[in-house]
Amino acid sequence: MEEMKQKVAVEDLQTGADLLIKCLENQGVELIFGYPGGAVLPLYDSLYDETIPNILTRHEQGAVHAAEGYAKATGKPGVVIVTSGPGATNVVTGIADAMIDSVPLVVISGQVSRAGIGKDAFQEADILGITVPITKNNYQVRDIEELPRIVNEAFHIATTGRKGPVLIDLPKDITTLKANPKIDDAVHLESYQPTTIPSALQIERLMNLLKQAKKPIVLAGAGVVAADGEEELRQFVEKYQLPTVSTLLGLGLLPHDHPNFLGMGGMHGTYAANMALMETDLLINIGSRFDDRLACSPKDFAPHAKVAHIDIDPVEIGKIIPTDIPIVGDAKIALQQMLSIEIDAPDCQPWRELCEERKQKYPLKYERDEKIIKPQEVVEIIGRITKGDSYIVTDVGQHQMWAAQYYPFKFSKQLITSGGLGTMGYGIPAGVGVKFGQPDKSVVVFVGDGGFEMTNQEFAILNQNNLDIKFVLMNNQSLGMVRQWQEKFFNERRSQSVFNEQPDFMKMAEAYGIGGRKITDPATLDEELQEAFATPGPMLIEVMISKSEHVLPMIPAGMPNDQMLGVD
Repeated sequence: MEEMKQKVAVEDLQTGADLLIKCLENQGVELIFGYPGGAVLPLYDSLYDETIPNILTRHEQGAVHAAEGYAKATGKPGVVIVTSGPGATNVVTGIADAMIDSVPLVVISGQVSRAGIGKDAFQEADILGITVPITKNNYQVRDIEELPRIVNEAFHIATTGRKGPVLIDLPKDITTLKANPKIDDAVHLESYQPTTIPSALQIERLMNLLKQAKKPIVLAGAGVVAADGEEELRQFVEKYQLPTVSTLLGLGLLPHDHPNFLGMGGMHGTYAANMALMETDLLINIGSRFDDRLACSPKDFAPHAKVAHIDIDPVEIGKIIPTDIPIVGDAKIALQQMLSIEIDAPDCQPWRELCEERKQKYPLKYERDEKIIKPQEVVEIIGRITKGDSYIVTDVGQHQMWAAQYYPFKFSKQLITSGGLGTMGYGIPAGVGVKFGQPDKSVVVFVGDGGFEMTNQEFAILNQNNLDIKFVLMNNQSLGMVRQWQEKFFNERRSQSVFNEQPDFMKMAEAYGIGGRKITDPATLDEELQEAFATPGPMLIEVMISKSEHVLPMIPAGMPNDQMLGVD
């Protein structure tokens, strides 16, 4: 009998690799973005049976940006597996990007065996030390018995409070050891207890201020998106008819044509939005961290306002803009509490009329040209073709801002872009991740010719995975935003910002076996875009746009929000 018990016990043992896959299954992981290598070979052997599909990107940077796109579009954590050394260091940019934009990721990096750690073994890197400042937490598994607890904690930390990336460093020998530890779903972290329920007293103070305000506005940011507070925000804004400004990452929380929506605020925001930010007497910030692209000159920002700041991360409150009513908590819950308190609507009809007058008098605009394709028109036409229903993914630069300004956003999580880190090369792999997360939805990726050449190798997986994505390459033969700053502030000295030689992007599309169309004539732009979007399957649509166009309006760095260039 004892021998039988021992035999059963031995048969029940799992390798660390199998145990990790089991833990990921328990977390509901749908797919993994990853790239194998020596330190994770046992793990990839366990993945061979495909209980969880692995999406083999063509670069580790592609894997982590794809995981970000998946996470932003679905709200679920993105999962990445990479090998040790260069595999781990290649995801550092994506981890930093996820940290600043509060994107839930669990990154699993292979590591050399425990005996080799600290001895400069082949493909060893101190990824724990490297990622301390750019993760919510990181772990190195030193005992196979601790693996289930670490995985559970990693997912809990990544998806609660202010969401963000967590890294698990997994030595190779841990993946081959055998054990049968208990997988306990409970998480016990006494030192990590994020506040989600706001103070009722502070909410009441805010509502009392709102009752007295003459020029109130709402500033809606990514915190509302992360909290799934879209509906509560709309109800609150409509209940009191409050003019509302969005951050870049908050676009879509209110439909673009909502009567209370003034547009995006900040460096390339609308005149109506920026003037409202400067003249308000009560600024209700829900889920925005007052970054320097929004509050371009913090000392001059909202100078006449009482400031209420609702954020799930207490560190952000008062960090940049002095706050009169700090409210720590989940944005959705805060809005629910605000809606539950009945107050007299503020007497601010003249303020609403002024905001609406500015919105009508100073809309976003550009000059059309019969000989040169204007990028703003490209975005407008695609908005009409897609009826504003597509997920919009961008790389970083001028095209990113044109997409933000001119696409008719309708819903939360619709814009997928690198906000805080501004990562060129983000767009193409992020678009791949969005399509995996939302396979039945239309996905459009706007990318510049600079960012395109950083991560276009991910085109290799489009046909393999039947990913019908339309990639719109805005080609102005330059690093457009760098060139714009050089032209405005560096005496037009275009140092290393112009591409005098470029590859044939249509031949690249052909090499990857996807459709390609190059558009050069503004007269046929609309027709050619319609034909391209009506063609099934992935396609690269290269549009040769103006080489001199600037993103306007523009607030010069360090200037107050009412000092906008390009507003007549």
